[in-house]
Amino acid sequence: MSKTMSEINLRVNLGGIELSNPVTTCSGTYGFGAEYAAYVDPSELGGIVVKGVTREIRPGNPMPRLAETPSGMLNSIGLQNPGIDAFIADYLPQIRALETKVLVNISGNNEEDYAFVARRLSEAGGIAGIEVNISCPNVKCGGIQFGTDPVMAAQVTRAVRDNTQLPVIVKLSPNVTDITAVARAVVEAGADAVSLINTLLGMAIDIQRVRPVLANVMGGLSGPAIKPVAVRMVWQVAQAVPVPVLGMGGILTAEDAIEFMLAGATAVGLGTANFVNPAAPREVVQGIAAYCQARGIDDVNKLIGAAWK
Repeated sequence: MSKTMSEINLRVNLGGIELSNPVTTCSGTYGFGAEYAAYVDPSELGGIVVKGVTREIRPGNPMPRLAETPSGMLNSIGLQNPGIDAFIADYLPQIRALETKVLVNISGNNEEDYAFVARRLSEAGGIAGIEVNISCPNVKCGGIQFGTDPVMAAQVTRAVRDNTQLPVIVKLSPNVTDITAVARAVVEAGADAVSLINTLLGMAIDIQRVRPVLANVMGGLSGPAIKPVAVRMVWQVAQAVPVPVLGMGGILTAEDAIEFMLAGATAVGLGTANFVNPAAPREVVQGIAAYCQARGIDDVNKLIGAAWK
């Protein structure tokens, strides 16, 4: 006997964070949480991951820093944000009022930056967890990205873990040879979950100006073009580590989200889709429930890793 949508359990546990459904938003694509409220009631989503926050104010990279591609977009925003002090004073009060789980994405130039921001967020309260962006250049090591080296990735994770009691989700970079090695390293260092994938490094050239389109030359590629890479990496990582995976990368529809869950993701994040269709996260929640109903599935957790079997 098929279940009605209201009878289907959509709740999932993402590294200690209980989500009402498996759909979240990706950092950098949903502002600080309230900007999309006119389009989607936050309570309809499992969670929101807000724009990245750093220790100091960051103005971001020079313009232009966005470019459309045939099946996605390039961005080189440069982590523009008001800094942790202004975030806590000006944005955290409205975040606390949102009726959904809110995670804050954090970045830094060194381990001390990550530790400082994690500690400040923990002391301030009002959020469900921290997502750690390790696709950042380590200024002490000549600009090498933390996320490309398992040792450095683990050091950052440990610095955050030692400075917060909140659940810690580490966001993995796809710009590596073996993403499972980095995943294992951050889990051993204390990550409660991992999210993947971050953007792929890309660029575009304006043939009329004979110059790179982005002022920063290179940027992060997101959107449908990267989905097959993301699904492959989620498949690999979900079987390599004993913690939940938040899957992302080119998800536009419920069908896309279900594919990620079948590959092993416990929850999914929508990013570029929010720019194309602000109502996409809600539609994906509804589509996942409809898929389960049509197949007589009473618990969305039964989808997680089902394609392995």
